[in-house]
Amino acid sequence: MSSIVQDSFVSNIKTAFQRVFSGGPFYLSFVALFSILLLIGIGSGIHALFIAGSRHAYATSREVPVAILISTYIFFVVASTGLCLVSSLGHVFGFKDFMPLAKRCVYLSIITILSGFLVIGLEIENPFRMAIYNVISPNFSSNIWWMGTLYGFAVVFLTIEFILLFNEAHHNKAVIAGFLGVVTEVAANSNLGGVFAMMNGRPFWYGPYFPVYFILSALITGCAFIMFFFFLSHKAVNKKTFDDSTATALQSVSKLTLLLLAIMMIFTIWKFLTTSVGSPGAVTALNILTDGPYSFNFWTIEVLVGMVIPFVLILAARGKNLTVIFIAAAMMIFSLFFTRMDMVVVGQLVPQYFELGVVEYSKLNTYSPSVHEILVVLGGISFCVLAFLLGEKVFAGFADNQHTEQIQEKEQEVVGAEETV
Repeated sequence: MSSIVQDSFVSNIKTAFQRVFSGGPFYLSFVALFSILLLIGIGSGIHALFIAGSRHAYATSREVPVAILISTYIFFVVASTGLCLVSSLGHVFGFKDFMPLAKRCVYLSIITILSGFLVIGLEIENPFRMAIYNVISPNFSSNIWWMGTLYGFAVVFLTIEFILLFNEAHHNKAVIAGFLGVVTEVAANSNLGGVFAMMNGRPFWYGPYFPVYFILSALITGCAFIMFFFFLSHKAVNKKTFDDSTATALQSVSKLTLLLLAIMMIFTIWKFLTTSVGSPGAVTALNILTDGPYSFNFWTIEVLVGMVIPFVLILAARGKNLTVIFIAAAMMIFSLFFTRMDMVVVGQLVPQYFELGVVEYSKLNTYSPSVHEILVVLGGISFCVLAFLLGEKVFAGFADNQHTEQIQEKEQEVVGAEETV
C-alpha cells in the first residue's frame, strides 16, 4: 500500500514539473526573470545583513528606523488578510457567488504572507534570534509579538485549508480551517495596526484609527489582488476564457470593491480632518503629505490613481468589462504599495521633540531608499509573482469552478429527491 502511495506521489510530482515547463517561451521567460530578481533580492539582503551591515546598506537611521522594507511587509501581509477574508465569503460563510474564488485566493493569501516574511526577514538584523525567542521568551503585552505569532498560525491554518479544499469529502474540515484562518488573520492585522496606533510618541500614527483602517484596507487590497491575478491567470498564463461562475464571482468582487472604495474615501477625509486639529507634530506630518515632499505621492498616486480613477473605471465597467476591471486593479495595487510606504515614512519625518522647539530637532527628517532596500523589495515582489506563475501550472489552474459545480450538483440531487418524494 505504501509503495502505491509513493508511486502516486512521484507521478504527481512529475506531472507538476511537466506542467511548469509546458507554459511556452513567453511564460518561461517571465519565470526566469522573476527567479533571477528573487535571487538578486535575497543576495542583496544577505549582503546587507552579514557583510556590509544593515546600518550601512539600508538607508534607515536612528531618526527613521523603519522604512520601505517594513512598508513592503505591511503591503503583503495586509493583502494576505484581505485575500483570506474575501475567499472566506464563499466556502466559509456561504455566499455562493464567491465560491469559485476559494482555492486560488487561499493560495495567493499564503504566498503573499510568505513574501512579507521574506522581506521582513531580510530587514531584521537577526531573524533567527527573533524566531527562537518568539517561542521561548514570549511577550504577551507586545503587539508585535502577537502580530508575528498570529500570522504564523494563519499560515498553518491557510495551508491546511488549501490542502483540504482539493478533497470535497473534507469540505467541513476546510471550513473550520478557513474560519480559524480568518480569525487569526484579522487578529494579526488589527495588531499590526495597533503597533502604530499605540505609539504616542508619533502623533501622526497615534489613536484608534489604524487598527480599523488596516482591516478595511485589507479588504480593498484583497479585492484588487483577486481582480488582478484572476485576470492574469486566465488571459496570460492559462489562456482560457472565464467560465460563467468565475465571471460572476469577479463581478461580485468588483461591486464589493466599489463599496469599499467609497468607504475608504470617507475614512481618508475624516482621518485628515481630525489630524488637522491635532497636535503640532501631527499637523506638520499632515502638511508633509498634502503640501510637502510627499504631496505628489498622496494626491496623484494615493487619491487619484488609487481611489478616484479605479472607482470610475469599475463603475463604468459595471462588472462586465473584465479588462477595465483589471486595469483598475493594477492601478490600485500600485497605489497601495506607495500608500503603505507614505504611512510608515511620513509618521517619522517629524522629530519626536519637534513640538518643544529644540534647535537640534527643528528640522524635518529625510529618507530615501537605498539600492539594497530596493533590491530586497524587488525580491519580495518577485517571490510573489513567481509563486503565482508556478502555482498556476502546478495546480492546473486550481480548477476554478469544480467546487461550485459539485455543490450545485448536490443541491440539484436534493431538489430532485424532494420532487420525487
